[in-house]
Amino acid sequence: MDLAQIRRRQMDRALRWAILLFSGFLFVTQQVYSYGPLVEYDRKINSQPKPQFEGLAGFILRRLDDLGLRWLTATVLLIAATFIAYKFKTWRPLNLAVLSLLSLNLVVGTFKIFLGRTKPRDGFDLLHVGGMSYPSGHASNAVLSWGVLAYLIYRYAKVDRYQGRLASAGVALISLTVCTVSLIRHTHWFSDLLGGLFVGSALLVTVIAIDRYVPSKSQLH
Repeated sequence: MDLAQIRRRQMDRALRWAILLFSGFLFVTQQVYSYGPLVEYDRKINSQPKPQFEGLAGFILRRLDDLGLRWLTATVLLIAATFIAYKFKTWRPLNLAVLSLLSLNLVVGTFKIFLGRTKPRDGFDLLHVGGMSYPSGHASNAVLSWGVLAYLIYRYAKVDRYQGRLASAGVALISLTVCTVSLIRHTHWFSDLLGGLFVGSALLVTVIAIDRYVPSKSQLH
């Protein structure tokens, strides 16, 4: 099998995963929009007593939450992509980073404005009232931005598949940490975070599919 066929298979596999993940996002969205069983689960989780963290513990918790902060993830990704682009004399890493950030803000922003869901801290769960809770930007930012960064490092640096899997595990750990902290801090409903994970993952594999569609001699994998 030649390189073009390998890339074609990688692209097809990524597109199938993107469709599956976006379908999961649409299912969660339907549950939120129709106040389905998942929303009842939201309320059960939200009604559980939550530990209170103050002082140093509270500071650490907020910094962990920042791992999904838009300006932080975007800044780190753009700086890293610019460095990789400069080192390998290609615009592709920066193009992929910009594409991922634009698509994230477009898709997530559109659904946030359309649904207008309130946050659990408001004390009620309503739609179309100007809220910005669904889907979680922190969850989608964490998956997409750190995921694209890990992908660029794997594609352009001299790392093997084992190290690539470790990077993927790191992205998963960061994303789950951000979601857990959001639940503890009472900033998002569970379905907000689940929807954010689905849409962020769908956009991530879509960016990968686009990258695999056009070959690049600068990439090492």
